[in-house]
Amino acid sequence: MPKPSPRAFLFLWLPSLFAAFAVLLPIVYLLIRAFSDGLSPWAVIFSSQTLAVLGRTLWLGLWVTLASIAIALPIAWLTVRTDLPLRPLWTILTPLPLVIPSYVGAYLFASALGPRGLLQALLEEPFGITRLPDIYGFPGAMLVLTLLNYPFVLLSLRSAMHRMDPALEEASRSLGENQWRTFWRVIFPQLRPAIASGGLLVLLYVLRDFGAVSIMRYDTFTRVIYIQYQNSFDRISAAALAILLVVLSLSVLIAEYRARGRARLDRNPRATRLPKIIQLGKWRWPSLLFCASVVSLALLLPASILSYWLLRGQAVAEGIASWFPALYNSLFAAGIAAGITVMAAIPVVILDVRRPSWLSRLIERSTYLGFALPGIVIALALVFFGANLTPYLYQTLPMLLFAYMILFLPESVGSLRSSLLQVHPSLEEAASSLGKKPGEVLRRITFPLVRPGLAGGAALVFLTAMKELPATLLLAPTGFKTLSTSIWAAVSEAFFAQAAAPALLIIVASSVPLAILLHRERRER
Repeated sequence: MPKPSPRAFLFLWLPSLFAAFAVLLPIVYLLIRAFSDGLSPWAVIFSSQTLAVLGRTLWLGLWVTLASIAIALPIAWLTVRTDLPLRPLWTILTPLPLVIPSYVGAYLFASALGPRGLLQALLEEPFGITRLPDIYGFPGAMLVLTLLNYPFVLLSLRSAMHRMDPALEEASRSLGENQWRTFWRVIFPQLRPAIASGGLLVLLYVLRDFGAVSIMRYDTFTRVIYIQYQNSFDRISAAALAILLVVLSLSVLIAEYRARGRARLDRNPRATRLPKIIQLGKWRWPSLLFCASVVSLALLLPASILSYWLLRGQAVAEGIASWFPALYNSLFAAGIAAGITVMAAIPVVILDVRRPSWLSRLIERSTYLGFALPGIVIALALVFFGANLTPYLYQTLPMLLFAYMILFLPESVGSLRSSLLQVHPSLEEAASSLGKKPGEVLRRITFPLVRPGLAGGAALVFLTAMKELPATLLLAPTGFKTLSTSIWAAVSEAFFAQAAAPALLIIVASSVPLAILLHRERRER
């Protein structure tokens, strides 16, 4: 590796090393906390209580992943390859549950389907039903997380279906195979990497989720860690559980990367012909009913419940206007987080793509550890370092923004890297040969060409920062109310009408970056 110039060290290597150090900081905290005072975390990790939490977490993740695949696979097939009635409408509506934060969805379903919820109130007068079956626990957590996370698999499958070579399918049909056998023997094997990639993303989300499992009172790692942190002075047990959660998340992340790599290899970049649209025939209306049922349950039902509580909130003077300060704080924090996270990703990506070496590759790979670090783990780490080393930064906005950067840096790095790889180095070399300085080459040549990646990364960070709950709960400055913390505070006290307005605002605000991402995906296709 050639020795970097002072300018390259200052503007590329130093920020990249800082970004890698920031991502590794929570790992350092966990090791310090878990092995402090000469105590070993292994007794906690291998205790019967921890193994029970591990079993519950993996059980929930397994069923949510399988259910998400079972929903997403037929929807992707119907909206991409068939003459489904109103197909453009379902193409737009089916991914939209992704904008609903898990804690919002959990609060809406709990308030409607709970033992004394809205549905029970409707059934009590005509049918005398005084209590519905309990939705809390595993059933509620699985229902909410499945309905809100199947779009991860759906978007992955749609992308794979749009890029499949129709020649293989046509060859199978020409050999006398019917449509059903062609699907399972020719098409489905090509979709396996996309299914694995999307399914592993769902599993990773379940491992990291805090809001839905907390509202549904189902003890996974994130809820147990939060309860131990809030109610106990023994932080060693919380750190030991967090280490196990990070190991689980990292294992899923590695599996997801391998699946994604196979998916790229299985695509045929020369396949430019669109596959033939399949006539559903007698399955046309059952297919329409299936898509309508999923959208009704995952989107229309939450929207209806939210509208009800919003009207109730208006009646008790909990109008939307009163939540504008929280909306401003959320937009302000998410906007700054998107900007600084993209800025932190730029030197990392430039070094990895334009100046490849073992060190630049190691730095780029280390940033992806943010995917394996749940928000509550990063928050606990920054609480520890902030209270002990930098008390002047403890519970300040810069500390919260620093947590957002660690959490969402992989999203910016991935988006920007894919864009920079499409820019041929000869364009930058030509500008340099004409006497342009490196900074001017970046500003006038590179940045305009990677603008879609910059915009996509910023939109993705903004979307996820708006919805982030555990890090915001633990690190937000005193009195700094955001939409996510406002929803959490209201739902924790069962003030469902009070939570409706901020829930609506966070869904609307999150829809904008999702629309940008879907538009970008459509243009790239």
